[in-house]
Amino acid sequence: MVKAGRILAAGGLFLLAMGAARAEQDIDTGDTAWVLISAALVMLMTPGLGLFYAGMVRAKNVLGTLMHSFTMVALVGVAWVLWGYSLAFGGDGALIGSLEWIGLRGVTGDPGPYADNIPHLAFMTFQGMFAIITPALISGAFAERMRFGAFLLFMLLWSTFVYSPICHWVWGSGGWLGGLGALDFAGGTVVHISSGIAALACALMLGRRKHLGSEEMAPHNLTMTIIGTALLWFGWFGFNAGSALAADGLAASAFVVTNTAAASAALSWMLVETLHRRRSTALGAASGAVAGLVAITPAAGFVGPVSAVVIGFVVSFLSYGAILLKGRLGYDDALDVVAVHFVGGAWGALATGLFASLAINDGGANGLFFGGGLALLGRQFVGVAATAAFSLIASLIILLLVRVFIPLRVTDEDETIGLDLSQHGEMGYNLEAV
Repeated sequence: MVKAGRILAAGGLFLLAMGAARAEQDIDTGDTAWVLISAALVMLMTPGLGLFYAGMVRAKNVLGTLMHSFTMVALVGVAWVLWGYSLAFGGDGALIGSLEWIGLRGVTGDPGPYADNIPHLAFMTFQGMFAIITPALISGAFAERMRFGAFLLFMLLWSTFVYSPICHWVWGSGGWLGGLGALDFAGGTVVHISSGIAALACALMLGRRKHLGSEEMAPHNLTMTIIGTALLWFGWFGFNAGSALAADGLAASAFVVTNTAAASAALSWMLVETLHRRRSTALGAASGAVAGLVAITPAAGFVGPVSAVVIGFVVSFLSYGAILLKGRLGYDDALDVVAVHFVGGAWGALATGLFASLAINDGGANGLFFGGGLALLGRQFVGVAATAAFSLIASLIILLLVRVFIPLRVTDEDETIGLDLSQHGEMGYNLEAV
């Protein structure tokens, strides 16, 4: 009997080992390496965004602006692990996920339900970097005037009650926009439309900067902005090509169209500036590149290189026009988040309905210009409209709620001093110490 028991035990261990070996075999190490590298690239984008924004504000606000992006890596990085990922990807509800993966319970190194070729933890980490940068994008709208405490509370609530539901709508199991057939390869709807329209809510609620229009508010360090743009462009390859979740031909296609659209948009922004102002600027070239990256994001896995040229070329005219319109409408979106991210993201989502091709990705659909008719374009419009409406209304509600506990805006005196000293007790440039 003892001998038989030992044989059974050995057999059981053998079967467990075989099961573990099969689980390991299901994981593609090359794909896993690419997704993890892509996650690191997307993480770099957030401090890169901080540099991009910080160069455009006045010197007295450079640290405060950098802190907006830097602290999102910490704040949302923790919230995503504790509950954000589960709300975005857990369960199979139409509107929001469940809490089955709260605290990453059950999220392991084995393949998960969203990708059977990489560890579930790798997918979670990659998606977490999207969750981190999205609220950071909003911060450009209220640069130079929001209290840091109110900022942190708003961002925590926004990432939980706006980002996670929209993410589930599009990418989560059972999400209604994904079920409808709306396409968003890497976050045009989830990331850019949601943050861009939330930026409008913030600009409206906080009001205009003190002395705007009567005091010089030119960017203090465009060298910093160009460096930030370069980091964003570099990281965006992980953002878009990494969304293939495999080191394959689709990732290569997304990589190529990402670079192409950014390059096309940088050129077209310089062109529209020259037509309008008789000169092109460094800030314009940087803004154009970012607008092109935004526009190609939802389409990156569904369109070819020539379509990417068109998408990038058109977005600069649309975003530039939105900046001119901002002045007429009178709201103070300090760093043009609405024009670049909402307008650019909306154009990219709709352009997917025009230029998507099954020849690029057989998991997508054909757009209007590739024989698909108006069906996909209609679904893309629903995605844009629903995301914008939800994010705008929810953002306004969250801002009103935060205002009950913490004033949203710094005092006039603190705004005059600058956020660096008034909110953090530090200076970005201490020339007396040189």
